[in-house]
Amino acid sequence: MKAIILAGGKGTRLAPYTTVFPKPLVPIGHRPILDIIVRQLAYYGFRDIVLTVGYLSDLIYAYFRNGNYNLANVSLAFHKENKPTGTAGSLSSIKGLTETFLVMNGDILTTLDYTKIISHHRERGGILTIGMHKKLNKIDLGVIETDSNGFLTSYSEKPEKEYKVSMGIYVYEPAVLKYIEPNTYLDFPHLVLRLLESGEKVASYPCDDFWLDIGNQEDYVKAQREFEQAKGKFLPKEVD
Repeated sequence: MKAIILAGGKGTRLAPYTTVFPKPLVPIGHRPILDIIVRQLAYYGFRDIVLTVGYLSDLIYAYFRNGNYNLANVSLAFHKENKPTGTAGSLSSIKGLTETFLVMNGDILTTLDYTKIISHHRERGGILTIGMHKKLNKIDLGVIETDSNGFLTSYSEKPEKEYKVSMGIYVYEPAVLKYIEPNTYLDFPHLVLRLLESGEKVASYPCDDFWLDIGNQEDYVKAQREFEQAKGKFLPKEVD
């Protein structure tokens, strides 16, 4: 199965780190997060991996082509667009997507067993499966609700609410590609809405494994701490 890693974003929320190198190259322990992802995919049997690149792509080329990539039996290719076409639009110009394929963001630290989400996708029979995680959102203030006259109806001190969120990990059927216009900008959320409006089945995969989207400096610090505490969970010795 082919795996596509989206590694072309600027990562503005992780500045100033990303002013000098792309977010997928920020180090977690002694390796860039992108390197860890590639090695995890290799561990779970992926032998055809494509990196979609854009911002500071020369640094990503240099890292993987200068002796840092040494995984046997894995074909690692690069796909660069002349202009950005979004997290879904870029798929229309990648060749060879004729069978079920995996797509994921290049800034995710997780212990997910990728074979399980693929099996779930096939069992559910949808055109697309989205990895799903539970995220607790806490507001560090007192939240007030009022009636139409401005009198309080409730007061909650620092309430918490749990949401089901996308992990940035997806399993596609090739049939999705007919909903993506070539050379046209399209982000993943808009693609999902397009599929739903067309009556297509989009499944979710509930995941209880560790997962962290390294989207800001707070999450980056947390990722460093989690990795150092349990490196073996994220990077099996067979691919270290």
